[in-house]
Amino acid sequence: MRIAILSDTHGLLRPEVLPLLTGADHILHAGDTGTPDVLEAIRACAPLTAVRGNVDRGAWASELPATALVELGGLLFYLVHDLADLDLDPAAAGIHAVVYGHSHQPRAELRGGVHYLNPGSAGPRRFSLPVTMMDAQIRDGLLSWRLVELVPPAAR
Repeated sequence: MRIAILSDTHGLLRPEVLPLLTGADHILHAGDTGTPDVLEAIRACAPLTAVRGNVDRGAWASELPATALVELGGLLFYLVHDLADLDLDPAAAGIHAVVYGHSHQPRAELRGGVHYLNPGSAGPRRFSLPVTMMDAQIRDGLLSWRLVELVPPAAR
């Protein structure tokens, strides 16, 4: 199973993202989509689980939950925009991966048997941070991922 993971698009769905979304079995968006148009375009590519970020405001954003739990390929993923808002013990809850955004800084670490994945920002560049997302795979019950840099370093 292939999962596209992104966050912090802030109203910008880059053309480089679309081929990565279209080939996915499922898409996880960790908030700050920015506009309903971005959500619609992502949903057209593959099934989507998304949460509301701090910039997602208005009637369109009310459909987005603050957190989400989704089972994919036999693994549980918990989505929250800001990791500071994590309101449970993922290991105790049997969660395999916590997907979050907000910082615009890509990060992947394993803590207490739980993967913490921040795909960075796939939207407008912020400061000198990279423009990234993650491409994840589940094979034989094991989760792996790679960071995908959407804008080459030379283009910064």
